[in-house]
Amino acid sequence: MMKNIFLTLLFLFGIQTVTAQSETTTYYFIRHADKVLTNKKDRDPDLTKKGYARAQNWAKVLSDVKFDIVYSSNYKRTIETARPTAKANDIELKIYNPKKPFDKKFQNDTKGKTVLIVGHSNSSPTFVNTILGKSKYEEIDESNYTNLYIVHINKASKTSTLLHIGD
Repeated sequence: MMKNIFLTLLFLFGIQTVTAQSETTTYYFIRHADKVLTNKKDRDPDLTKKGYARAQNWAKVLSDVKFDIVYSSNYKRTIETARPTAKANDIELKIYNPKKPFDKKFQNDTKGKTVLIVGHSNSSPTFVNTILGKSKYEEIDESNYTNLYIVHINKASKTSTLLHIGD
């Protein structure tokens, strides 16, 4: 009898643990890699050679993370940065609107998932701040391509970490 109660409690605890884990949403944010700067009038430049290498490196750095969704803003530089990680996870790249971060549809589509979002020097920190509900992070300097923001959300809390990866 005692053994059955123990097994039942162990089973129920296991279900609660799995449920709690599945309710955690994790967002990874990076800025697009190095872009071509030769034409100041080009509002949608490609990545430089170094930028393509950096995009590949992000895929390697993030290779231990199993992403459910990879988002990019609708610019060549963000798409080109996000593509290697989406390909490594065998998932289709999705486009998001950085002017409407974290709306209800986005929240519902990403709930309980692990998500990469490739944005810009201004939109990535703003997006993280929107999720956190406070102004914690400032715009990224134009020369900085190394920020990796990781945000965890569950019923009890919202936490974030900022790492610097690369040069």
